[in-house]
Amino acid sequence: MPLRLAMVPETKIRFSKLTQKTATAAVARHEMLYAGRMGGARAVFAFCDLSGLDLSGRNLADADFTGAILEEVNLAGARLDSSSFFGADLRRANLEGASLRRADLRGASLRGANLIGADLYECDLREGSIAEKDRFGNLRLMQHDIGPSQLPAAMLHAANLERAKMTGVVALQADFTDAVMRGCTLTRANLRQARLCGANLEGADLSGCNMAGADLSGAVLVGARMTMTVFDGADLSNVLTDLKPAVLDAAMTAAREQLDAHTRWAETDGREGSPADLTDADLRGLTTLSFRSLTALIAPRAVFYGLNLEGCSLQGSNLSGADLRATRLSGADLRGANLAGARFNNADLRDAKLGPLLIADDRLLPVRLEGAQLRYCDLRGADLRRARLDNADLSYSTLVDADLRDAMLQGAILSGTKLPAMVAEGLNGQALRSSA
Repeated sequence: MPLRLAMVPETKIRFSKLTQKTATAAVARHEMLYAGRMGGARAVFAFCDLSGLDLSGRNLADADFTGAILEEVNLAGARLDSSSFFGADLRRANLEGASLRRADLRGASLRGANLIGADLYECDLREGSIAEKDRFGNLRLMQHDIGPSQLPAAMLHAANLERAKMTGVVALQADFTDAVMRGCTLTRANLRQARLCGANLEGADLSGCNMAGADLSGAVLVGARMTMTVFDGADLSNVLTDLKPAVLDAAMTAAREQLDAHTRWAETDGREGSPADLTDADLRGLTTLSFRSLTALIAPRAVFYGLNLEGCSLQGSNLSGADLRATRLSGADLRGANLAGARFNNADLRDAKLGPLLIADDRLLPVRLEGAQLRYCDLRGADLRRARLDNADLSYSTLVDADLRDAMLQGAILSGTKLPAMVAEGLNGQALRSSA
């Protein structure tokens, strides 16, 4: 376990309390340095007390917060990439939407912190302690008054923890709902009673992890290592795991036959082949369906997780309640499709056609996306004209250059969503007011 020495003459660390004015000035100098301007200087807040200050939206990449007290500090939307928070006290801090890529959070206390939508790609959350030297030359571990706990009751809803190092982390009752945790290292971690609904743990190392009483409903555990993992009392309903080879081969053979027949049926206007019914089917073993003609496909509640559906023709299809998480749907034709309640979290929908389908001279069939989950989706350039997005969750999705004319957004969740300029300015104010 890495050990950092704090060489102090006394047995107690003295924290320098900073005012908002002093901290803001230091941040301004740091931003000048980062921009390559004269007069800039790196922000060093090591062993400083910044509790309660507002540093939201500022650029503090590579800043030093070693051992600092950041209790209830506001760092929402801040850029903190590669910053050092070794042994820092971040209790109840607001880090919503902050970027902490490759940040050093070893030994940091994040009890009750708000990390909703934060980007913690490859961050280091392993154990870590800061030692201090007393007057007799002996080393004594310095801990904040909550002891070794790191992430108890922290909110990491929809956070990006891909390839994060979390060996031995304590995260009792933490909320990882819909978090991206692909390739995350959670060996010997304590996640008792944590909430991991819909979390993506593909390829994660859960060896020796304690998940007793945790809620893993709808989580992705494909390729995860689970040697001696404790799941006592855990909710594992609708979890996606590796398919057994024998079952996979038989299911995929049948699915391919149906899809081939459906493609012929779609391409010949029904003269050949037959329509496929893939209700509740698990299609993950197909890997790709790119540029296939699958018009009017019937596949409610089917699992398409991780498939390549780029350029696929799915207009008029019934995919209600389907699992389309992490799929590639760029350029796909989904006009008039029933996608109500479908899950698209982290899907690529760039330039996708999600507008109305002309089914008669005077009748348009809009896309149904009521109650759909579209968190962290890339919808740049997508056609969403007349789309029914009532009560859909578009949190942290990107809709820049998307066409939302006449789209219905009543009750839609738009937290952290990047909207087209015209919509953001309120030109589609009725829909935005209804979703507030």
